[in-house]
Amino acid sequence: MPTQRQIRADFDTSTIVVYQAYPPAVADAALAAGRFVAPFSFTRMTWIKPSLLWLMHRSNWGRKPGQERILAVRITRAGWEEALTQAVLTSPEPAVHGSTAAWSAAFNNASVHVQWDPERSLGGAALNHYSIQVGVGRALIRTYAEDWVAGLTDLTPTVHKVAVLVRAGQTGKARRLLPPERPYPLDPAIAWRVQADT
Repeated sequence: MPTQRQIRADFDTSTIVVYQAYPPAVADAALAAGRFVAPFSFTRMTWIKPSLLWLMHRSNWGRKPGQERILAVRITRAGWEEALTQAVLTSPEPAVHGSTAAWSAAFNNASVHVQWDPERSLGGAALNHYSIQVGVGRALIRTYAEDWVAGLTDLTPTVHKVAVLVRAGQTGKARRLLPPERPYPLDPAIAWRVQADT
């Protein structure tokens, strides 16, 4: 059984894959350019998630308005870890922040937010362990889009195929189409900062 708060991801020696859902205009422009360009917003926080199934729950398999296109975003591990190094949790954690006031001050000034949400099954049910969501704020958004992104892949056809298989009860076939997500190794200091289990 996975530990309660463990980062699980598709990664290699230098990159990690995170997932985002966008409207077609944003996805098409990004895929054509090979990186995020307008109409991608460089003025608001963007949330990246290494769990595809969590995003499928959130976007209803790419069927919610404004979330119709699912992108696999391959970013550098250096960038991912830089984001976590600057992250502040979205709720106070006494072991990390001490007082609620100290957390509030840190949160308001943070360039990256982190929260843990229940991981999801293929059918969308909440599981008893958690998945990390990382909010990259305006101070880092261009660095994310222009320096960290190493590649973009449109996963929309794949996730639609998986959704059809899930609805048909063919979970074995559906699971074989999912990306491999395995425990991501974290420096202990980073793990403590985001309260991840190591």
